[in-house]
Amino acid sequence: MVLQSPIPLDQLKFNVPVPYELHVDRELLEITKQKLALARYPEEQSDFNESNWAQGAKVSRVKQLAEHWKGRYDWGTQEKILNDAFNHFIVKLNVPGYGTLVLHYTHARASSSKAIPLLFSHGWPGSFVEARRVVEPLSNPKDAKDPAFHVVAPSIPGFGFSPAPTKSGVGPNVVARAYKILMTEVLGYPKFVTQGGDFGSFITRSLAIQYPDLVRAQHLNMFPVPPPTLFSAPAAYIRWCFSAFTYSEFEHKALQVRRNFEQNQSGYLEQQKTRPQTLGFALGDSPVGLLAWFVEKIHDWADVYDAFSDDDIITLVMMHWVQGATPALRFYREAFGRGLHEAEKTFETYVSAPTGVSMYAKEQLHCPRDWANQAANIQFWREYEEGGHFSSLERPDLFVKDVQEFFSSKVVINSWVRT
Repeated sequence: MVLQSPIPLDQLKFNVPVPYELHVDRELLEITKQKLALARYPEEQSDFNESNWAQGAKVSRVKQLAEHWKGRYDWGTQEKILNDAFNHFIVKLNVPGYGTLVLHYTHARASSSKAIPLLFSHGWPGSFVEARRVVEPLSNPKDAKDPAFHVVAPSIPGFGFSPAPTKSGVGPNVVARAYKILMTEVLGYPKFVTQGGDFGSFITRSLAIQYPDLVRAQHLNMFPVPPPTLFSAPAAYIRWCFSAFTYSEFEHKALQVRRNFEQNQSGYLEQQKTRPQTLGFALGDSPVGLLAWFVEKIHDWADVYDAFSDDDIITLVMMHWVQGATPALRFYREAFGRGLHEAEKTFETYVSAPTGVSMYAKEQLHCPRDWANQAANIQFWREYEEGGHFSSLERPDLFVKDVQEFFSSKVVINSWVRT
């Protein structure tokens, strides 16, 4: 048993949270070290130097991290860090349109009587660990003038310590319904605000679309809205046509990053949304394979590499290794595959809730503000020359500042107090 529950999952009562401590079966940890010791590596070709990642993850870097994982990384220490940093719970939910799901979530209650409930939704290849550097300053700000939040950071089913769904159908819309039950029925918050990046952005959008009276404002650090058309946003479309003259330097760079992702870095998405289980045999059985899969994404999508120690990287991988990688890969099929386009549709629907967006230089799916205007009530827009896909880990200071500033703005306060 990899995921240890304080009581058997089938004995959990609906909507009754149970305190939880992270634990990974020690036998799995030993087997992981054995697999790392037996790993076989490819040889680099001589015409690709150490800085050229065009073929994918560099052998030298993966070897270095694998050796660290095998010989120096201590999950017991990381387990304690995560247990100390968060208040963990598991809860069983009956999700409309799907059925039973068990969620792992973390909950940091602020001491302030004016604190606002904030739902933090992570993505892939991330996990709830992405909230580790921001949960304390958001729930317990040093300056009493700064707003405080009750921070709720759940794990998507099949990610980290949320047990994998036993049947298909769990995409952004079902997860949004599960999170709604968590926030309103389990935790008793009749209204709340949301924050999301990567898959979290689709879940966040789905929540606002399905429950406009509950979600009073949303903040996103990824906004993959489709390009404007002459019909959907004529002014934005015309400006795009003349972008050589009308776009800022940041906008030009942002769309260059986006094009590079779509042309050279999105192969993983096609595999994961079409045949996740086949890929899961490899990534779920080989720690080096899963490590390489993640290292490439961190290299390509991050900007502040100093933000990631070797321990940090292995811990991010561990959040998927504990369940054998496959459950999180399947989420791509539910979100983007099966001909349903569930995730894409969340950005094709206008969201009237006040929306804040923070754009970081190496986030892969950028867009200009006037593109975003066609899909949301944009009230806050911030662009940063530093930072990437993992903004809450790379630049937690900027992340916290934007969340505090946006959610304490007049337009959000007005939305919060409306009846």
